Amino acid sequence: MLAQAVEHLIRNIVDFPDDVSVTSHENARGELIRVRVNPEDIGRVIGRSGRTANAIRTIVQALSDHSVRVDIMDVRKASR
Repeated sequence: MLAQAVEHLIRNIVDFPDDVSVTSHENARGELIRVRVNPEDIGRVIGRSGRTANAIRTIVQALSDHSVRVDIMDVRKASR
């Protein structure tokens, strides 16, 4: 559910919503949500001084009952 909520939020912010990919993984420290966006959208998703990214992380923590980490990266870094 959290990954779907993050994907919905991100798709409504970016210029290239078809390039948005959200995956969720469980690890020993909790849940990891990886968000990949078009390189042209990375600044829009992170925001000035990281405000948008921090707001997304705050929303995810409010929706969650466990530890969740949200990583935001562009598509170029995902293909390495």
